[in-house]
Amino acid sequence: MKRYVIYKRVSTEDQGRSGLGLEAQQRDIAIFLKNFSEEPFEIVGTFTDVLSGASESRPEFDKALALVRKTGAEMLVAKLDRLGRKVAHIANLMEDRRVRLRVAQMPHADKFQLHIYAALAEQEREFISRRTKDALQAAKARGTKLGGLRDKTMARNVAIQEKARQEAGPAMAVIGPMRAGGETLMAIAEALNRTGVATSRGGRWTAKQVSRVIDRASAG
Repeated sequence: MKRYVIYKRVSTEDQGRSGLGLEAQQRDIAIFLKNFSEEPFEIVGTFTDVLSGASESRPEFDKALALVRKTGAEMLVAKLDRLGRKVAHIANLMEDRRVRLRVAQMPHADKFQLHIYAALAEQEREFISRRTKDALQAAKARGTKLGGLRDKTMARNVAIQEKARQEAGPAMAVIGPMRAGGETLMAIAEALNRTGVATSRGGRWTAKQVSRVIDRASAG
Protein backbone atom coordinates (compact mmCIF):
# COMPACT_ATOMS: atom_id res chain seq x y z
CA MET A 1 0.00 0.00 0.00
CA LYS A 2 1.27 3.46 -0.92
CA ARG A 3 1.74 5.66 2.14
CA TYR A 4 2.08 9.43 2.38
CA VAL A 5 3.06 12.01 4.96
CA ILE A 6 1.41 15.30 3.95
CA TYR A 7 3.23 18.56 4.66
CA LYS A 8 1.77 22.04 4.18
CA ARG A 9 3.20 25.47 4.90
CA VAL A 10 1.82 28.99 4.91
CA SER A 11 3.95 32.08 5.29
CA THR A 12 2.10 34.16 7.86
CA GLU A 13 0.08 33.64 11.01
CA ASP A 14 -2.91 35.33 9.39
CA GLN A 15 -2.91 32.81 6.56
CA GLY A 16 -2.80 29.99 9.07
CA ARG A 17 -5.81 31.32 10.96
CA SER A 18 -7.92 32.13 7.91
CA GLY A 19 -7.07 29.07 5.86
CA LEU A 20 -5.74 31.15 2.97
CA GLY A 21 -3.10 29.16 1.21
CA LEU A 22 -3.86 26.02 3.20
CA GLU A 23 -7.11 25.49 1.33
CA ALA A 24 -5.36 25.74 -2.05
CA GLN A 25 -2.64 23.32 -0.95
CA GLN A 26 -5.18 20.82 0.34
CA ARG A 27 -7.11 21.07 -2.93
CA ASP A 28 -4.02 20.28 -5.02
CA ILE A 29 -3.08 17.40 -2.75
CA ALA A 30 -6.61 16.00 -3.06
CA ILE A 31 -6.41 16.24 -6.86
CA PHE A 32 -3.14 14.33 -6.83
CA LEU A 33 -4.47 11.59 -4.58
CA LYS A 34 -7.60 11.18 -6.69
CA ASN A 35 -5.99 11.27 -10.12
CA PHE A 36 -2.30 10.35 -9.86
CA SER A 37 -1.69 8.22 -6.78
CA GLU A 38 -1.28 4.49 -6.70
CA GLU A 39 -4.16 2.75 -4.96
CA PRO A 40 -4.84 1.86 -2.28
CA PHE A 41 -3.03 4.53 -0.29
CA GLU A 42 -2.83 5.60 3.33
CA ILE A 43 -2.18 9.01 4.91
CA VAL A 44 0.02 8.25 7.90
CA GLY A 45 0.40 11.86 9.04
CA THR A 46 -0.40 15.48 8.19
CA PHE A 47 1.74 18.41 9.37
CA THR A 48 1.42 22.18 8.87
CA ASP A 49 3.89 24.99 9.58
CA VAL A 50 2.87 28.65 9.74
CA LEU A 51 6.01 30.70 9.14
CA SER A 52 8.30 32.22 6.54
CA GLY A 53 9.87 30.08 3.83
CA ALA A 54 13.22 31.58 4.83
CA SER A 55 12.86 30.45 8.45
CA GLU A 56 15.45 27.98 9.67
CA SER A 57 13.12 26.55 12.31
CA ARG A 58 10.25 24.45 11.01
CA PRO A 59 9.05 22.19 13.83
CA GLU A 60 6.19 20.55 11.95
CA PHE A 61 8.40 19.86 8.96
CA ASP A 62 10.93 18.18 11.23
CA LYS A 63 8.17 15.96 12.62
CA ALA A 64 6.97 15.11 9.10
CA LEU A 65 10.51 14.28 8.00
CA ALA A 66 11.06 12.03 11.03
CA LEU A 67 7.85 10.14 10.25
CA VAL A 68 8.87 9.72 6.60
CA ARG A 69 12.19 8.23 7.66
CA LYS A 70 10.54 5.97 10.22
CA THR A 71 7.71 4.62 8.06
CA GLY A 72 9.17 4.75 4.53
CA ALA A 73 6.21 6.84 3.38
CA GLU A 74 6.56 9.54 0.73
CA MET A 75 6.41 13.19 1.76
CA LEU A 76 3.62 14.80 -0.26
CA VAL A 77 3.50 18.58 -0.76
CA ALA A 78 1.32 20.72 -3.01
CA LYS A 79 4.20 22.74 -4.48
CA LEU A 80 7.96 22.34 -4.38
CA ASP A 81 8.47 25.68 -2.65
CA ARG A 82 6.51 24.39 0.37
CA LEU A 83 9.65 22.41 1.22
CA GLY A 84 11.72 25.59 1.27
CA ARG A 85 13.10 28.28 -1.01
CA LYS A 86 16.77 27.30 -0.91
CA VAL A 87 17.88 24.82 -3.54
CA ALA A 88 20.60 23.54 -1.19
CA HIS A 89 17.98 22.50 1.36
CA ILE A 90 15.90 20.66 -1.24
CA ALA A 91 19.04 19.05 -2.69
CA ASN A 92 19.97 17.69 0.74
CA LEU A 93 16.53 16.14 1.09
CA MET A 94 16.88 14.47 -2.29
CA GLU A 95 20.24 13.01 -1.36
CA ASP A 96 18.75 11.34 1.73
CA ARG A 97 17.95 7.78 0.66
CA ARG A 98 15.42 7.49 3.47
CA VAL A 99 13.36 10.35 2.06
CA ARG A 100 11.10 10.18 -0.96
CA LEU A 101 9.35 13.31 -2.19
CA ARG A 102 6.18 13.78 -4.20
CA VAL A 103 4.90 17.14 -5.49
CA ALA A 104 1.18 17.29 -6.27
CA GLN A 105 1.48 19.94 -8.98
CA MET A 106 4.22 17.92 -10.72
CA PRO A 107 2.88 14.38 -10.27
CA HIS A 108 5.28 12.70 -12.71
CA ALA A 109 8.47 14.59 -11.79
CA ASP A 110 11.39 12.52 -10.54
CA LYS A 111 14.13 13.68 -8.14
CA PHE A 112 16.35 14.99 -10.91
CA GLN A 113 13.57 17.09 -12.42
CA LEU A 114 12.59 18.46 -9.01
CA HIS A 115 16.20 19.45 -8.35
CA ILE A 116 16.40 21.33 -11.66
CA TYR A 117 13.09 23.06 -11.02
CA ALA A 118 14.24 24.17 -7.54
CA ALA A 119 17.46 25.60 -8.98
CA LEU A 120 15.59 27.51 -11.70
CA ALA A 121 13.06 28.86 -9.20
CA GLU A 122 15.86 30.18 -6.98
CA GLN A 123 17.47 31.93 -9.95
CA GLU A 124 14.14 33.52 -10.88
CA ARG A 125 13.64 34.85 -7.33
CA GLU A 126 17.12 36.37 -7.33
CA PHE A 127 16.50 37.98 -10.71
CA ILE A 128 13.13 39.41 -9.62
CA SER A 129 14.71 40.82 -6.46
CA ARG A 130 17.41 42.53 -8.53
CA ARG A 131 14.90 43.97 -10.99
CA THR A 132 12.74 45.28 -8.15
CA LYS A 133 15.73 47.11 -6.64
CA ASP A 134 16.72 48.50 -10.04
CA ALA A 135 13.18 49.74 -10.68
CA LEU A 136 13.15 51.59 -7.36
CA GLN A 137 16.53 53.17 -8.09
CA ALA A 138 15.32 54.24 -11.52
CA ALA A 139 12.21 55.81 -9.99
CA LYS A 140 14.33 57.76 -7.53
CA ALA A 141 16.62 58.91 -10.36
CA ARG A 142 13.56 60.30 -12.19
CA GLY A 143 12.77 62.39 -9.15
CA THR A 144 10.00 60.24 -7.70
CA LYS A 145 9.86 60.92 -3.99
CA LEU A 146 10.04 57.67 -2.07
CA GLY A 147 10.04 56.98 1.61
CA GLY A 148 8.20 55.24 4.39
CA LEU A 149 4.92 53.67 3.37
CA ARG A 150 5.11 54.95 -0.23
CA ASP A 151 8.51 53.30 -0.64
CA LYS A 152 7.19 49.98 0.64
CA THR A 153 4.04 50.25 -1.47
CA MET A 154 6.00 50.92 -4.64
CA ALA A 155 8.36 48.06 -3.92
CA ARG A 156 5.39 45.76 -3.42
CA ASN A 157 3.73 46.92 -6.64
CA VAL A 158 6.93 46.41 -8.63
CA ALA A 159 7.33 42.94 -7.14
CA ILE A 160 3.75 42.05 -8.11
CA GLN A 161 4.37 43.19 -11.68
CA GLU A 162 7.56 41.17 -11.91
CA LYS A 163 5.82 38.10 -10.55
CA ALA A 164 3.19 38.42 -13.26
CA ARG A 165 5.90 38.67 -15.93
CA GLN A 166 7.64 35.65 -14.43
CA GLU A 167 4.45 33.62 -14.81
CA ALA A 168 4.33 34.29 -18.55
CA GLY A 169 7.63 32.52 -19.23
CA PRO A 170 6.96 28.85 -18.41
CA ALA A 171 3.28 29.20 -19.25
CA MET A 172 3.99 30.48 -22.77
CA ALA A 173 6.05 27.35 -23.44
CA VAL A 174 2.70 25.55 -23.38
CA ILE A 175 0.39 28.34 -24.48
CA GLY A 176 2.35 29.45 -27.57
CA PRO A 177 2.37 26.17 -29.55
CA MET A 178 -1.21 25.31 -28.55
CA ARG A 179 -2.54 28.74 -29.52
CA ALA A 180 -0.66 28.60 -32.82
CA GLY A 181 -2.32 25.23 -33.44
CA GLY A 182 -5.77 26.75 -33.01
CA GLU A 183 -6.58 25.44 -29.53
CA THR A 184 -9.18 27.31 -27.47
CA LEU A 185 -8.28 29.26 -24.34
CA MET A 186 -10.19 26.73 -22.25
CA ALA A 187 -8.32 23.80 -23.79
CA ILE A 188 -5.02 25.54 -23.06
CA ALA A 189 -6.06 26.21 -19.45
CA GLU A 190 -6.89 22.53 -18.98
CA ALA A 191 -3.51 21.53 -20.45
CA LEU A 192 -1.66 23.88 -18.08
CA ASN A 193 -3.51 22.43 -15.11
CA ARG A 194 -2.67 18.88 -16.21
CA THR A 195 1.03 19.64 -16.64
CA GLY A 196 1.33 21.29 -13.23
CA VAL A 197 2.29 24.80 -14.40
CA ALA A 198 0.95 27.02 -11.61
CA THR A 199 -0.48 30.51 -11.88
CA SER A 200 1.27 33.36 -10.07
CA ARG A 201 -1.03 32.78 -7.09
CA GLY A 202 -0.56 29.03 -7.13
CA GLY A 203 -4.11 28.40 -8.33
CA ARG A 204 -5.66 26.66 -11.30
CA TRP A 205 -5.82 28.13 -14.80
CA THR A 206 -8.92 29.55 -16.43
CA ALA A 207 -9.47 30.76 -19.99
CA LYS A 208 -9.37 34.38 -18.74
CA GLN A 209 -5.99 33.87 -17.07
CA VAL A 210 -4.57 32.33 -20.25
CA SER A 211 -5.77 35.36 -22.18
CA ARG A 212 -4.05 37.71 -19.72
CA VAL A 213 -0.73 35.87 -20.02
CA ILE A 214 -0.94 36.06 -23.82
CA ASP A 215 -1.56 39.81 -23.55
CA ARG A 216 1.44 40.25 -21.21
CA ALA A 217 3.67 38.26 -23.52
CA SER A 218 2.52 40.32 -26.53
CA ALA A 219 3.21 43.55 -24.65
CA GLY A 220 6.61 42.06 -23.60
